[in-house]
Amino acid sequence: MGKFGVSAEKERALLLRMEELGIAEVDLVERFIRGSGAGGQKINKTSSCVHLQHTPSGVEVRCQKERSQALNRFFARRDLCEKFEEKLLGKASKRQQEIEKIKRQKRRRSRRSKEKTLDEKHKRSEQKQLRKPPSED
Repeated sequence: MGKFGVSAEKERALLLRMEELGIAEVDLVERFIRGSGAGGQKINKTSSCVHLQHTPSGVEVRCQKERSQALNRFFARRDLCEKFEEKLLGKASKRQQEIEKIKRQKRRRSRRSKEKTLDEKHKRSEQKQLRKPPSED
């Protein structure tokens, strides 16, 4: 276990990714703040939420995914890398792509699309009716 509370392999992969993107540890300003949301007295007393800022670019990330401060430090750096990639390289992150995919799936279908689907269902139904043996009257 390293300084982030994850396996050494994951930590190495994160540090390598940060190096590839040109993010140095000395450029990061890290603050620990109290989290928000459900959790009652525990969340109000512990500072497990991590606020990370990359000073040269101004990219900021706030992470409160886990109860552990060490894990939140790891996740904040990972999120910072994603944001940095998105900002510099201009490509949508995996998370953004997933959000867009869900939006497309939930989007309301057009009238023509609905009619086309119903038409295909009726044709299929007629084909199935032809397969049935003739009824004895």
